[in-house]
Amino acid sequence: MSIAIDIADAVAAKINAAPPGTFSTAFAAVRRVLPVFELSDLAELKVTVVPRSVEITGSTRATNQYDIAVDVGVQKRVSKNVDADVEALGTLVDEIADYLRRRSLAQLPGAVWVSIANEPVYAREHLADQRVFTSVLTVTYRSIK
Repeated sequence: MSIAIDIADAVAAKINAAPPGTFSTAFAAVRRVLPVFELSDLAELKVTVVPRSVEITGSTRATNQYDIAVDVGVQKRVSKNVDADVEALGTLVDEIADYLRRRSLAQLPGAVWVSIANEPVYAREHLADQRVFTSVLTVTYRSIK
């Protein structure tokens, strides 16, 4: 599991190293193993990077291919203007995805970007029940060793 945590740490560091102006909203990404927050904590934007999965397949007789997925969660309690808040936060999610797409990780030069998925685009049940915007990007990197 350490490779998944290493990738998650590197993704959080990559996001935090983005040049000023890359994202429409200022934040600090944090790597966690359990992204659970009190509703009051979500008054401020939370960007959390969490290890998701590791898939190991044979590459050659001597090496294996590791596909490591991490989730980048974006969460914030929205105001009464739900539509405007969701649009702004959705734009931030898109900006993070655009920034991570095809970028290498400085701490792990052997890991290469493979894909990004955004599911859910936003969790409707979180909006309806708690007025919390929750979106998850799953970013996958590949390493051969």
